[in-house]
Amino acid sequence: MKRTILYSLCLALTMLGSTSCSKFLDVEPKEVLLKEQMYRNIFDADAAVIGVYGKFLGLAEQHVLLNELRADLLTVTPQADPYLHEINANDVTAMSTNNPYINPRKFYEVILACNDVLSNFDLMRAENKMDVDQYNRRYSDIMGVRTWVYLQLGIHFGQVPYVTDPLENMNDVLDDNKYPIISFEQLLTNLIRDMETLPFKGVYPDDESLRLAVDGFSLERFFVNKYALMGDLYLWSNDYLKAADAYKRVMTYYDNMGNDTWRFDYFKLKERSVTDNNDLSVGYARNREQDIRTFVNSKSLGWRSIFSRSQDGLWNSEWVWTMPFASNFGQANPFIRYFAIQGGSYLLKPSQEVLDLWDQQEQWNGVPYDGRKILSVSNVNSRPVVTKYTDEYTDIASLIPIDEFSRNGKWFLYRTAKLHLRFAEAANRDAKHKLALALLNNGLRSNYDDPTQSDKTDVMQTHLPWPYDFDARMGNVPNYRSTWHRNEGIRGRAYLRNRTIDNPADSLLFIENYLIEEAALEQAFEGSRWEDLVRIARRRQDPTFLADKVYQKLSKDGVANAAAIRSKLLQPENWYLPFRWEQ
Repeated sequence: MKRTILYSLCLALTMLGSTSCSKFLDVEPKEVLLKEQMYRNIFDADAAVIGVYGKFLGLAEQHVLLNELRADLLTVTPQADPYLHEINANDVTAMSTNNPYINPRKFYEVILACNDVLSNFDLMRAENKMDVDQYNRRYSDIMGVRTWVYLQLGIHFGQVPYVTDPLENMNDVLDDNKYPIISFEQLLTNLIRDMETLPFKGVYPDDESLRLAVDGFSLERFFVNKYALMGDLYLWSNDYLKAADAYKRVMTYYDNMGNDTWRFDYFKLKERSVTDNNDLSVGYARNREQDIRTFVNSKSLGWRSIFSRSQDGLWNSEWVWTMPFASNFGQANPFIRYFAIQGGSYLLKPSQEVLDLWDQQEQWNGVPYDGRKILSVSNVNSRPVVTKYTDEYTDIASLIPIDEFSRNGKWFLYRTAKLHLRFAEAANRDAKHKLALALLNNGLRSNYDDPTQSDKTDVMQTHLPWPYDFDARMGNVPNYRSTWHRNEGIRGRAYLRNRTIDNPADSLLFIENYLIEEAALEQAFEGSRWEDLVRIARRRQDPTFLADKVYQKLSKDGVANAAAIRSKLLQPENWYLPFRWEQ
């Protein structure tokens, strides 16, 4: 463990540009950094933070596999190993042996690293090695990382040991006398308490040393967004007003910074560009929307560019939290192995279920499928290939690696579309159905307008209290633009027809079903699907919501025991993996 910490801290020091690590990596095995050599000043504290994130990045594979392969949007190819088949079929049991993807140990490695850093930050503050602001920001950040990891453990394992002490021996996690197993409900209570008592919930300010760019990657979105995480915790606990409050704080973070681009665009689901397709929308060439040959399929323009464009203003308007895999730092993109058909092993592919969902949509120009299908999946000799994780690695047309040795990419953790979908989920459950539907469909301005009124002074706004107050007014006499006037909605940005409610008396469930389906269409393969299914099934106390969706995937893919797996998933205890601790 000391060698791992040494490597992580050396990597962190190199990333921060403070020193070379080669002299440390060349030491004899008996020579290790002692704690008194590791936590001396703010630069060591920064190195510890980045070291934790370096270890955290090692969870990317498990996070995506467990949240997508267990659900209904991703499936295995013939090349997949038996362990991936087990996860895909939700056929992992206590008798399953040595499945490396379900081992909780890696999660606890990150948790114990967090515990060690938190403990040492307390000592540093007591010894005045950090001032109050430096301590509050870094302590809160690491606590946010630990909370996120524990939430994922709860989602996938249900009952887990809750360890907050730094431990010398990893296996002490299993000491029932010190760390008894607690339920998911109790875990949520603990995590909410931890987050509510944080001394700092914002992001690192511009003048912080941790905001330095590394290898051309700005670190502003590298760190966990604590308000987004709190929103998720409240959503899991069915505290909808608090969830909406937390999400709205993320949505409005840039509103008062004196920059209209930030205020109007950042985290607002900005409308399409009508001139050049330099946007994040599904679209066609201007005035040629009926010509499907002008469909924008580009790494630098339109919706697909969300996952591969450089960190410009549009990128910043979408990403809330994402972490890079950089070959320069020995962290190659692990998803190339799973998804790339050339340069990788092509172990996973889109399910027929998600392809069918995309095909059931209709674009505004009458095209009978969701354009996000083409922008998320390519076909090579009739084999569907997920491209979100490999667009930085392969050519867009041939899917041949651009540079076999440059295996960069990103771990997609949180973006504006997810933020809006989850805010809408909370708002809908808090009886704000019109607002939820507006954010789902084509945005606020259209849904709160009165076309019979030329005076827009009192329309295009919700007239609701915080956090449901949105002002999307756009007037020309006089000319003025309110903060949300560019909001286009999830389906508006995807160029899809609006969802409608057939029976207003059932609007809550109609809209919630639409939101979860839209999350599949918009966020497929990004690591959110299983938790969405579990959260809704738990809330409704309706196991069929989850079981039926997994069954549809398995049955369409020809899995022989699909019906038996459905029956198994009708028992909520079978949603959780066995807590098997492997060395």
